[in-house]
Amino acid sequence: MDFIRAPGGCALRKGRYSEVNRIYLVTTVTHKRLSVFNQLSYARSLVNILRDSDRENITSTLAWVVMPDHLHWLFELKRDLMLSQIMRIIKGRSSREINCQKNRTGQRLWQAGFHDRAIRKEEDLLSVARYIVANPLRAGLVSNIGDYPHWDSVWL
Repeated sequence: MDFIRAPGGCALRKGRYSEVNRIYLVTTVTHKRLSVFNQLSYARSLVNILRDSDRENITSTLAWVVMPDHLHWLFELKRDLMLSQIMRIIKGRSSREINCQKNRTGQRLWQAGFHDRAIRKEEDLLSVARYIVANPLRAGLVSNIGDYPHWDSVWL
């Protein structure tokens, strides 16, 4: 079985707690850090799945950026679900959708696990959102964030 675990993956889960109405920043990475989301249709599929999560009142998205090999997502948890359940939904739906587009089945899209951080009430959410959407600039993918197609924020 081709299964890669992130170093310290178990440590990422220690102390993980999911709380309704709490804001979280979640980062997850593609399998083998492949640049899957360089393909416009795959990136848009993931974006639509994030929007579905909002429409289903699971999350309320505040900001996100889909990078070629990972996702940063800032959202408020709206239902009494564990973060691991939400990420299983997002990863599962996007894997099925993208595998269907690639005309294949059962191929891994995502690495196991994810990183999360609960945002404290006193943190400046606008600064967190700006940090997220500026990822393409810091990565040197664009010189102007407006030129990068895969991001959004309720503030910007």
